[in-house]
Amino acid sequence: MNNFIALFPGQGSQSVGMMNNLSSIAEVKQTFEEASDILNVNFWDMVNVENTDINQTENTQPLMLTAGIATWRVLEKNNILDPLFAAGHSLGEFTALVAAKVFSFETGLQIVKKRAQLMQNAVPEGKGAMAAILGLSDSEVVNICHDLQTNGVVEAVNFNSPGQVVVAGDKIAIEASLEVFKSAGAKRAIILPVSVPSHCSLMKSAANEFGEFLKPIDFRNPKFPVIQNYEAIAYDNVDKIKEGLFYQMFNPVKWTQSIEFISVNKIDTYLEIGPGKVLTSLGRRINKDLDFVSIDSIDSLDYLNK
Repeated sequence: MNNFIALFPGQGSQSVGMMNNLSSIAEVKQTFEEASDILNVNFWDMVNVENTDINQTENTQPLMLTAGIATWRVLEKNNILDPLFAAGHSLGEFTALVAAKVFSFETGLQIVKKRAQLMQNAVPEGKGAMAAILGLSDSEVVNICHDLQTNGVVEAVNFNSPGQVVVAGDKIAIEASLEVFKSAGAKRAIILPVSVPSHCSLMKSAANEFGEFLKPIDFRNPKFPVIQNYEAIAYDNVDKIKEGLFYQMFNPVKWTQSIEFISVNKIDTYLEIGPGKVLTSLGRRINKDLDFVSIDSIDSLDYLNK
């Protein structure tokens, strides 16, 4: 099978027990052991024993990269190779780049560990927030954010699907914005359980340091096109790929636009490669005519091999 799109989930899809349905496959445990040896963290225990460490950004980002690549290796073992395009949501973009051989799994782990540290340290704990706004158009959310800027940073940062936008910024300003969004017609406006206000201008200083960190790292041309969050297009130039990862840290994730960009190519099968079904759910809202399949169990592999 090669006529498919590979989608890699990001932070927020993690949970204890998330790899249980694939844990009998040797490549899964081997990938987790490899990551644990590289970063000296027992990631397998983290996904199998109740703990709070799994939701700490510094752990979550390498953990989700590991889970995504473990699942990708299972697909490779089943001769499900070479997607026509790949894309990853936020952190998932790095997983997609590892799958496309832009850099190694070990390098990817080191990159996302650094990224997580910089993001966590960019804003003092308790000073940043994110909120999901449901039921308003992208333009309505953007316009309201613009009007609220005098109260602090409030920016639209994840365009996840039509009617689902995430905003981020200063905690006080984000909390105050909820009633404004509801008054404008939002069905729901809820604070998300995260401490890092990702993809907003508060991450600019972290992005500057991250860009410097990336400069000496050897990137290769991708084995297949990876749609990047920043511009919702694919780059085949390594300098542009690095630039896109820099801009991604303090600019919106254009997920709706990414799926729309890919769908022009008339490819019907979209595989969510990694834990959870977040991207499958979003994809069906973006385009109900496409076939989104979450690869998180033996049953899902059996479905693909029919």
